[in-house]
Amino acid sequence: MRGSFTHLGRLLLGSFVCVLGAALLTYAVDPLQLFRASRLAFYSDDTRMQNAGLIRSQSFDTVFMGTSLAIHFRQSEIDRALGVHSLKLAMTGSNSRQQAFVLEQAIARGARRVIWEVDDFIFVDAADIEADPYLPVDLYRGTAKGIASYLFSAAMAKESLFALLRSIPPLRAPLTRAAPYLPVKFALADVDDIYALPRDFDVARDYNAKKTLAAFAYITNPVRSRFLGEGYGFDAMVGHFEQDAVGLITRHPDVAFDIYFPPYSILQFVAMRDASPETLKIVTDLTAVIAQRLTQLANVRLHDFRGIKQVTHDLNNYGDVIHHSPVVDAMVLRWLASGEYRVDTKAPTASLDELKKQVEAYRVPQP
Repeated sequence: MRGSFTHLGRLLLGSFVCVLGAALLTYAVDPLQLFRASRLAFYSDDTRMQNAGLIRSQSFDTVFMGTSLAIHFRQSEIDRALGVHSLKLAMTGSNSRQQAFVLEQAIARGARRVIWEVDDFIFVDAADIEADPYLPVDLYRGTAKGIASYLFSAAMAKESLFALLRSIPPLRAPLTRAAPYLPVKFALADVDDIYALPRDFDVARDYNAKKTLAAFAYITNPVRSRFLGEGYGFDAMVGHFEQDAVGLITRHPDVAFDIYFPPYSILQFVAMRDASPETLKIVTDLTAVIAQRLTQLANVRLHDFRGIKQVTHDLNNYGDVIHHSPVVDAMVLRWLASGEYRVDTKAPTASLDELKKQVEAYRVPQP
C-alpha cells in the first residue's frame, strides 16, 4: 500500500515539475512578448491573441484598426503614407466591442491617433466583451488569470520550445524557412508581415470581375440571400455604435480619430437592393446616424470612400463584393493623407445620398 502512495507521490511530483518547467520556459522565451520585447521575436496571424503582445512590446503613436478589409495593410506602408509610427491591430471578423476594447488598451499604452476602418457589420449584436469566447481579455489586462493561462498553456510551451530551438544559430535559418509549414503559430519573422499578402502576390489572379460577379451571384441566390441581413437590427446596432465607438472617442478627447467607411464594391449594396431591401435600409439609416454623430465630435475626421465610382464600380478591384485589392489599399492611404473624401460637417449625409443614387441606378453586368 505504501508503495502505491510512493509511486503516486512521485507521479504528482514529476507532473508538477513538468508543468512548472513548461511555465518557466514560456516565461523565459515569452513568445508573445508580454513581459519584454525581443529582437529574435516571431509573430502570429492569430491577431486576437497577438495584439495583446504587440501593444505591450511595440513602440507606436498611431494604431490602425478594422476588420478583414483592413487586415492586409502593412505598417510600413501606413507609416510612409501618413507620416506616423503605426501599429496594425485589425482583426478579421471582429465586432465593435472587440475593436473598442483593443483600442482602449492601445490608447492606454500611448496611442495618440487612431485610424479606424468602420463598416456597418461591426455593430451587429454580439456577446459582451467579458463573455466573449474569442478575445482573451484577461491576457490584454495582464490579470493573474490571464498571465496564468499564458504561462501554463501547453500550446505556448510548444511555441517557446520551437522559438528556443530557432534561436540556435545553425538551426535559425532552416527552422525559419520551415516554420510556415509546421504546426506552430509564431512563424512570421517580421511584424510587418502579420496578415499581409506576400510581396509577389498575383493581384489579378485573386481580384477580378469574374470572381466578384460569382460572389454576387452566390450571395443573392434565394437559398442564401437571407444571410445578407443576419444579425442586422437597427436599434441594437445604433446602441453598439454609441457605446463602443462614441463612448471610446468621448473618453479620449486628446486622441485624434480618423474613421473611414471602406470602399465596398457597388455590388454589396446592389445585392441588398435586389435580395434584401430591408437590410439595405438598415445599413443606410445606420450610416446616416454614424455620419451625423461623428461629424459633431471635435476629435474625429470622418472619411467616406463608398461612392468613388472609378473604384467601386470597377469589379476588377475586388475578390468578392466587399474585399478590395492591395491596389485599393494604397489608394485608401492616399485618400486618408489628402483628406479628399472627408465628410463635410455641414452636409454629413451628402456622400451617402450620392451612394444611394448610384445603387438605385446600377445595373449588374451580365456574364
